[in-house]
Amino acid sequence: MSDAGNSPVVVQRDGTVGIVTLNRPEKRNALDLTMRGAIAAAFSELEADSSVKCTVVTGSTTVFAAGADLNLLVDMGAQSVADIDLGRFWAPVAGSRKPVIAAVSGFALGAGCELALMCDFIVADATARFGQPELAVGIMPGAGGTQRLVRTLGKQVASLMLMTGEMITGERAHQLGLVAELAPEGQSLERAVELARKAARMPPKAIAATKRVLKQGADLPLDAALALENGEFLLLFDTADKTEGMRAFLDKRRPQFTGS
Repeated sequence: MSDAGNSPVVVQRDGTVGIVTLNRPEKRNALDLTMRGAIAAAFSELEADSSVKCTVVTGSTTVFAAGADLNLLVDMGAQSVADIDLGRFWAPVAGSRKPVIAAVSGFALGAGCELALMCDFIVADATARFGQPELAVGIMPGAGGTQRLVRTLGKQVASLMLMTGEMITGERAHQLGLVAELAPEGQSLERAVELARKAARMPPKAIAATKRVLKQGADLPLDAALALENGEFLLLFDTADKTEGMRAFLDKRRPQFTGS
């Protein structure tokens, strides 16, 4: 476990679950380069740890992350921003082979909303507020906000959020399918960890295959996506975990998956 102290990100392990906590409360978890680098390092660390099977990313009870730190960007031109290559900080999150769950209470705005959208699913409570207010400061989302929103919510609500800066509540986000589960107030992290433990018990190869199919198949024609799914399905029949899972079900016992 990393020392909270002045660290912008705290990493904890709860058995097979890794927990990444954004820890810049004085700036409402605004994402400067130091914090982005710390998030990337935390995810890379947990990805390399074979004992960790699922990761939860969270903030505080009042703010998940309030967006980019504009002090970083206000005086930069296009080439300067391109040279920073902000996408490299998000690659370990979006590219994780393990399940990643966002636990959101309070504000998830701008890059903070985009971070939550990169996760496999979001658990939030009624205090959550999701928004993409970038247009109000003269830019637009640049880390997937437009594309993940429109794919999740459809054109109508995505356009409303992007073009007006309107936030949606945790309850509305749940109704619209942006949030997978609405937890009781103050319990988004607790519920996310419960779900992470369930995901952590699943066979790693089947988890990775499911993530690949969800990601790659979303933009394919249905026939191509079904073929992709069937190919991954068949490959899992050559894994020891398939035999263990089916045998355990027939024997009425909990399976012991090994990742092989």
